[in-house]
Amino acid sequence: MSQSPKSPNTNPNPNSDQDYLNLEPPPSLKSQWKPKALSLPDIWVKEQALKHVICNMQQQFSRTPSISPPSEPDLTSFQSFPLDPIEPDYSSLLSDVVLLGIFSKLPVSQHVSNSLVCKRWLYLTGRLVQSLKVKDWSFISSGRVFNRFPNLTDLDLVGSCIQMPKDSGILLTHKTVSVYVDTSFAFAGFLGKTALLPLHVVDTGLAMVAKKYPNLRRLVVIGASEEGLRQIAARCYTLQELELHCCGDLALKGISGIKILQVMKLIGSVNGFYDSTISDIGLTLLAQGCKRLVKLELCGCEGSYDGVKAIGQCCQMLEELSFYDHRMDGGWLAGLSYCSNLKTLKLKSCKNTDTSPGADEHLGTCLTLEELHLQQCHIRDKQSVKALFLVC
Repeated sequence: MSQSPKSPNTNPNPNSDQDYLNLEPPPSLKSQWKPKALSLPDIWVKEQALKHVICNMQQQFSRTPSISPPSEPDLTSFQSFPLDPIEPDYSSLLSDVVLLGIFSKLPVSQHVSNSLVCKRWLYLTGRLVQSLKVKDWSFISSGRVFNRFPNLTDLDLVGSCIQMPKDSGILLTHKTVSVYVDTSFAFAGFLGKTALLPLHVVDTGLAMVAKKYPNLRRLVVIGASEEGLRQIAARCYTLQELELHCCGDLALKGISGIKILQVMKLIGSVNGFYDSTISDIGLTLLAQGCKRLVKLELCGCEGSYDGVKAIGQCCQMLEELSFYDHRMDGGWLAGLSYCSNLKTLKLKSCKNTDTSPGADEHLGTCLTLEELHLQQCHIRDKQSVKALFLVC
């Protein structure tokens, strides 16, 4: 009988983990080892331990909430969780006068963040704002601006009076005007006839402004009529600076009641945006109504010798006179000699200084003139340039 060949030893290490994990007794003890029979007390103890484990598991499962929500909330088992105590508002111990004094010492850049703390801080920071540019006319017509900023002294309404789509994403700035443009602009320019608010709407808003801001010192408006400006003149006694866009000659009759107006900027026409006529009639009305002018800027205005002469004769306190893109007729330079206290003369973007200045002996001179500014002006015409320097 042949012996079967021995299988090769796959585990060369005799002290491998397999030897340590072998739980069988050695061959010498196999014959002696026998399973021990359980006695009655041991069986009872094991049975009681098993019951105890099962009881604990049942209690544990009974405590676990059900996954499916109940049809009706069980309000009896609701317990309110303790919340963190609310810290006291120490600023409530300070009066409005004290808080305003504190806010006035802070930088202007922090006013917006301070206004977001609470309604009281929102109201107090609004009382510190004095200059505002309104972009939405409903802010004026609804009266919200008066509650939000009750102490304004500088108000710019030009952006809110132009009805252009704000979502176009294209902001066009040209000289003194900035508007949003899109593909629906007019062929004659970027602003059509319906781009500006109606006159009665602007006048109604100016009446509200005059009533709520009697201490107004500076106002910028576009498309106002005589009635709206008359409301400003009747109530805003402290108005010192006025900027008018796109208004005609007759509208200037409304500002005759502003007695202490010192700075005036009159923008009649801007190429591509709007066109309004300011002629010698409007310049004469302006000169007769505002005799305390110290600084006058005329942008895109028409006129001649008569209009400039009226300004020089009536506005004896005028020290600075500026012409931007003027459309003056020939001979207007001779009217400058009537500005007896003129110290600064500015010409900007003027294609022609004076097309027909006239004879040199009729020009006159400005004896008090100290500064002459020429910017983007054509000085190729020797006759007009010579007349300008003779006057100066």
